[in-house]
Amino acid sequence: MTDAATTNLDFPEYDWTGAQKSYVLSSFYWGYIITQFPAGFLVRRFGAKSVLFIPTFATAILSALTPFCISWGGWKAFSVIRVVAGLFQGLIFPCIHEHLAKWSPPEDRNRLGVFAYSGADCGSVMAMAISGLIANSSMGWPGIFYVSAGICGVWCLLWLTLGSNHAPSSHLIGSRERDYIERSMRRQDGFHAQKIPIPWRAIWSSVPFYALLIVRSAQGWANSTMQLQTPSYMHGVLEMDIKSNALYSALPFLAMWCMSYVYLVFADVAMSRQWMSLTTLRKSINTVSYWGPAAALIGIGFLDKSQTSLAITLMTINAGLNAGSGIGSILTIIDMSPNHSGMLMAIVNGIGNIFPLLTPLLVGVIVTDMGSRSQWQIVFGLTAVVFFLGNLVYIIWGTTDQQAWDAEDYFKQCTRNGHQLEQNHTTDRDNDSKTT
Repeated sequence: MTDAATTNLDFPEYDWTGAQKSYVLSSFYWGYIITQFPAGFLVRRFGAKSVLFIPTFATAILSALTPFCISWGGWKAFSVIRVVAGLFQGLIFPCIHEHLAKWSPPEDRNRLGVFAYSGADCGSVMAMAISGLIANSSMGWPGIFYVSAGICGVWCLLWLTLGSNHAPSSHLIGSRERDYIERSMRRQDGFHAQKIPIPWRAIWSSVPFYALLIVRSAQGWANSTMQLQTPSYMHGVLEMDIKSNALYSALPFLAMWCMSYVYLVFADVAMSRQWMSLTTLRKSINTVSYWGPAAALIGIGFLDKSQTSLAITLMTINAGLNAGSGIGSILTIIDMSPNHSGMLMAIVNGIGNIFPLLTPLLVGVIVTDMGSRSQWQIVFGLTAVVFFLGNLVYIIWGTTDQQAWDAEDYFKQCTRNGHQLEQNHTTDRDNDSKTT
């Protein structure tokens, strides 16, 4: 699209400036953050099947319209399309988390969670692998958007046919599997028909929730550095144009995809052989996936242009190690509160994704010379500190224990406890008066 040498020459090339390209790339997040919180309410009200279908179908339509919009309005129209796409796709992760909470028994949660979230890395690898082929074909660069729209459309058809909000509503599983899922989550008949109120005060006064919020915010900060800023460092300091090399660009996502299953195998073995508790397992994996990349980022900052191979290796190791954050801390949301996981994910993901908007501004203040290694070392050192402290908070205060405020009758329990406390006070006063 912006480099005719890499696409079919029969299609137009757009000479956009670096600033215009950055607007196009960042515009997605402008919309993405806005709909995180509403997604939690929507998925509770309408269920994951309906709400997850809407953003995927909308993405298919927007993707199909993108080539026309670009030819009509250039980079500005493209930015608007991406803002709207972000608005719709902000619904996705809270829906996925709510859906996992409904369908994943504790013993299968790691496996189902990895299968679901590693799909994003798999999709990135496949997109990078075939985008160049499509752009050079008779379809040209518009074909990338048309193929993406077609894939989304096929998924929508499969989802409408096969998807269900929860096990009792599915016609594709037997009674034994349905009973296993429901009983493992200690759900009584009619559970899914309940409207469980959200215990806002209890959530916002929960120390484990804040630990989870901090560790996921640290991940948001680090992601924006590793995925968005590291290529700029390699281009400015190491004189590598990593973005133009599909293999180099795909390596981090390939490493994350593969390492997700390495972590999964370890988690399955550790839990089946009872090597450690679930809380210890999640904290251990999260420590590797946070502190390992923190060390790799510092190492990358000390390399020069004669060590490009080592830079690529460290960048790949960085991404691969960080793949453990899924098992390490994302699934903790469901462990702590399966009944409110969609809403908690909306809060955590919404706040965590503020940092991809803020960190480029901070980098712009620190790095005034893109070729200055010392300035980039400050950026990587700061990110490593955020990684370290975020995980340290999680180690100290995080837990996988299901919280008391997750109970479907939490407010009734509070009322009963309040009445009991009042009765105890009344009895104490009566006893005091009799003694007097």
